[in-house]
Formats: sequence, C-alpha cells, structure tokens
Amino acid sequence: MTLRDAEPVLSRRAPKRWADHGTKLMNRILLIEDDAETAEAIVAELADRGFEVQWAGDGVDGLNRARASSPDAMIVDRMLPGMDGLSVIETLRKDQVRTPVLVLSALGAVDDRVRGLRMGGDDYLTKPFALVELVARIEALLRRPTDCRETILHVGPLELDLIERTARRGGRELDLLPREFRLLEYMMRRNDQLLTRAMLLEEVWNYKFVPATTNLIDVHMGRLRHKVDGPGEVQLIHNVRGSGFVLRSRQ
Repeated sequence: MTLRDAEPVLSRRAPKRWADHGTKLMNRILLIEDDAETAEAIVAELADRGFEVQWAGDGVDGLNRARASSPDAMIVDRMLPGMDGLSVIETLRKDQVRTPVLVLSALGAVDDRVRGLRMGGDDYLTKPFALVELVARIEALLRRPTDCRETILHVGPLELDLIERTARRGGRELDLLPREFRLLEYMMRRNDQLLTRAMLLEEVWNYKFVPATTNLIDVHMGRLRHKVDGPGEVQLIHNVRGSGFVLRSRQ
C-alpha cells in the first residue's frame, strides 16, 4: 500500500479537534516531500505518534492539497519538482493561509534558514535530522497560538531574534550555541516563571522522563548565565535552590 492510499486512523494522542459526534480526532499533517524513502520514514513516525498524515510528492500537488484539506500543520521540503517548497509557502501566505510550516532542507547555512523563515516558514530543520526532533518541532508548532508569529523576543535588556538566530543584551552580542539559544528562548517566553529541571529537560531537551541523577541542566545553565550576566551587569538568570531557575527582568 502506498502513502497516498493509506487511510487515516483515529488516535487518542491529539485531542485538539472534535468530530460532530464528540469523538476526538488526530491532528492532520500535510507532508510535501519528493524523496519517497524520507517520506515513508516521516509518515511512519508521525503515525506512530498519533498524527494523520497526507503526503504529496511535488510542489504543485502539495499546494493543491494544502488548499483543499486545511491541515493543522505542514512539513515542506525546500527543493521540490514542479514548484519549489518556498514558492508553495509564499503562495499560501499570500492567500492568507496561516497554517504553521516546518521547512526541511539540506541547505543549512544561516542565509538559507533566514530565507526559509522570511518566505513564511515557521521553523527550519536541516537534513539529515532525527525523526524525534522533527516530531518535537511539529508538536511545538501545534502548541503555538494561531496568531503568534513573533520573530523578536524582548525581556528587559535581552533581545532574541528568532530569524537571524542572534541574541543581544543591550549593546552586547551573546555568542550562544544552538542549545543555549533554545534554552534562553524558552526562558524568555516564560519570563518571571519558575522553571523546574524536569520542565527544561522535557521542553528543551525533549526528554520524556527525568533521569534519577543528572547535572545536564546545571552545566548548560551555568554556561548560559556566564554569557547573559556579564561582569557588573544586573543578574537576570537566578537559581532557586532546590526548585529550578527563573529569568527575572524585574529586581
């Protein structure tokens, strides 16, 4: 049986939509990917996680399916036959279609990621990738409010540019590693909230369980604090003993 012939299956995992009779339905994902092997792997992983997946093998078919089926989220390969992925996204955005889109591409340079996001993508994943990360990114997109398309976050003197992937504190640029960037973004979106180690492990590292003993969070947080809170600057990242961490912009 091909992907195009696969019938959707009901799932208990994604309760965001409801059928008329009250039965919970899964989130619908449209995958536009011309490589059949890659598509098979993505469809199988998403189906196992409780998603209904529709697959299109070229840009034109993908655009038509996006318009006809109104999926909850889309995964779009950048290089596609017929119509490239960024053109598909740009066309949908011009039609005021706000469906969240994860862009897949073998092009991983900063300029390529920036172009993908500026053309209307919501997130960008470079090939090769881990399927578990793809699922986590789709889940994150589905959790976002539909009107939330922030590209720059501000908390006190901190500024995080989600498109350029840059961070600044006042006039000082912060040289952050990818994991540190994700950690700071998570904290800035939850300014003044206590974040436990379990929350950080699950949301930033995608751990589904908390190891009995680990200093992973403390090590990364120590490095991030060293970069964010420079000598003579007001401390922003605080360790709440025995509980977790908080990014506090108000003293």
